[in-house]
Amino acid sequence: MDDSREAALALDAADPLAGCRDLVTYADDVIYLDGNSLGRRPVSTPGALEDLVERQWARDLIRSWPAWLADATATADLLGEAVLGVAPGQVAISDSTTVNLYKLAVAAVRARPRRSRVVIEADAFPTDLYVIDGVARDHGLEVTRVEADIDDGVRATDLAAVLDDDVALVCLSHVGYRSGALLDMVELTRLAHDAGALVLWDLCHSAGSAPTPLAESGADLAVGCTYKYLNAGPGAPAFLYVRADLQAELRSPIQGWFGQRDQFEMAPEYDPVPGIERFLAGTPNVPGIVAVREGVRTIAAAGLPALRDKGVALTSYLVDLADVWLQPLGFRLASPRDPARRGSHVTLEHPQAWQACQAWIAAGVVPDFRTPDRLRIGPAPLTTSFEEVWIAMDRLRDIVATGRHLEFPTERARVT
Repeated sequence: MDDSREAALALDAADPLAGCRDLVTYADDVIYLDGNSLGRRPVSTPGALEDLVERQWARDLIRSWPAWLADATATADLLGEAVLGVAPGQVAISDSTTVNLYKLAVAAVRARPRRSRVVIEADAFPTDLYVIDGVARDHGLEVTRVEADIDDGVRATDLAAVLDDDVALVCLSHVGYRSGALLDMVELTRLAHDAGALVLWDLCHSAGSAPTPLAESGADLAVGCTYKYLNAGPGAPAFLYVRADLQAELRSPIQGWFGQRDQFEMAPEYDPVPGIERFLAGTPNVPGIVAVREGVRTIAAAGLPALRDKGVALTSYLVDLADVWLQPLGFRLASPRDPARRGSHVTLEHPQAWQACQAWIAAGVVPDFRTPDRLRIGPAPLTTSFEEVWIAMDRLRDIVATGRHLEFPTERARVT
């Protein structure tokens, strides 16, 4: 490969998404390679929030509620269409990923009352493991954790080995948080359906960076956050997806008044609305939904196919540089090498990964760290240039080659 800086500049010159970098804010010259944890702020978000606070809230007060509720529905449908590739009426924005996972997991196991097991990948994000363990405990179910290669993720043979007609629910992450492994949603969903189980997908690390074939696969349920590739900001409300033909069958365990059929009748008995809104609970986070709207608009403006192409190109370029520059320094690729089986982040393993991470941050590059001994590198396709990847990798090469990372403590601080 041509590992010159000029080659990176040439890739940027040919990038059809180069102009999309103007959709977000760059506060300084730090190279940000953690877009898979928290996306950059859209340029339009402060103005949208100011309008909410200064006009809609300060002036119009309660008269704004009809518009706020309509905006929540429209934003959910835009997220569904532009990010998830599904028809309107199947996505709701609410709560956190953890709460939404709980709601859908309970609804699913209750819909399969004669089944005794729940299946989840062993290397799922911890909150998924905790929620599924709690749901299983409260419903007298057994949890089976699918063991799979930590770098490669769950494959068809791994899942098939644990499926039978006792499985009520299968919970999987579309892109592995640790390695970036992209699972085959179509094939894995088919296997679960053949066993009569429902499938719940965690889309946190794929929504906004890779196609999520919910419609093609016939996936039942999904959850995801909006503050990573969707650029909605820290703590922004999450989303949930329930396939249209399942909505009437499933019932949320959190019976709040925003899921009630005729909300302002104030009836004492709960009667859930027939559509996706039955999975809502309390009053929506209006400022959060405004931020989600602005973030999703950045993805819609770029187009998901183009973002996927750019993500593949960026991560492949990063892997090529790592092979040439970093492998001789003890780094190992801890993500699938095939870009078709990889999301938009790459993980590199190194015995001093924690120290290298801290030294890299001190040198003006922000990556992430995950156990065991892994640098997680997320060049967000909407906002990262090839030149930034080149500069970042060059700095990391120099840091480790000169041993400067060894000046940093080996003890890891708390990582969120």
